[in-house]
Amino acid sequence: MNDSVIITCALTGAGDTVGRSPHVPVTPEQIARSAVEAAEAGAAVVHIHVRDPETGAPARDPRLYREVVERVKETGTDVVINLTAGMGGDLVIDPENPLTHLPGTDLVSGLDRLPHVEELLPDICTLDCGSLNFGEGSNLYVSTPDMLRTGAKRIQELGVRPELEIFDTGQLWFAKQLLAEGLLDNPTVFQLCMGIPWGAPADPGVLQAMVNMLPEGAQWASFALGRTQMPWVAQSILLGGNVRVGLEDNLYLSRGVKATNGQLVERAVQVIELLGANVATPDEARQRLGLKPRA
Repeated sequence: MNDSVIITCALTGAGDTVGRSPHVPVTPEQIARSAVEAAEAGAAVVHIHVRDPETGAPARDPRLYREVVERVKETGTDVVINLTAGMGGDLVIDPENPLTHLPGTDLVSGLDRLPHVEELLPDICTLDCGSLNFGEGSNLYVSTPDMLRTGAKRIQELGVRPELEIFDTGQLWFAKQLLAEGLLDNPTVFQLCMGIPWGAPADPGVLQAMVNMLPEGAQWASFALGRTQMPWVAQSILLGGNVRVGLEDNLYLSRGVKATNGQLVERAVQVIELLGANVATPDEARQRLGLKPRA
């Protein structure tokens, strides 16, 4: 069991959730405000995507990331900044003509997923460690070994800590290969992403198997989607890990009750404390994740 639990709050994500809850933040101002709310509720880390302020669609414009980060820092809030670097991996194919890309495709190279990381040098950025059949239909997330090696090397050069997003066991296997090749530095930081069709199912036995595969000394967290989010907080803690909650993964506090990010963090804090554990501070998170002290 983990006695000192780092909470990450994933604020908005890239999913089609804006029309499903009025609490999903869209504009940089809303996302920054939600980050501060989550930090005040107990999150040591905020995981940030950005969206088109006009449409709510997922975006990867460095200007939007810059505005969010600047707004958070202007408040003086003590929180670890984790920027996604997973955008730019979406491929939607025509099943009758697979060489034809359909609307929704946003596929760029590993380096072209990093301009905002290069500019802003966050504490953490994500590295999605493999390709995946992403949900139903013909949607693919593409992150090839060549892309990953290139991206990992550049992130390492920047001195940013990669959070290794693991959606299935083969991706964890490959992340360990990156470590063996010297493209990752210790301590490695893993996020075990469960219950996302069609990756690893939200099954405690699968999570245990993935934890058993982690390299020695790794720091890790895990999350699951929807109504399994809070049970997974307990599951992760009991297996020795940290936790992630937030509107990227779940819109509800309870049946029929739409949540805010702050409320989801507050609920996670309750679960942690009921299990007899403590909530890690941002400074404690920085120390354990091998990050630089707060500037």
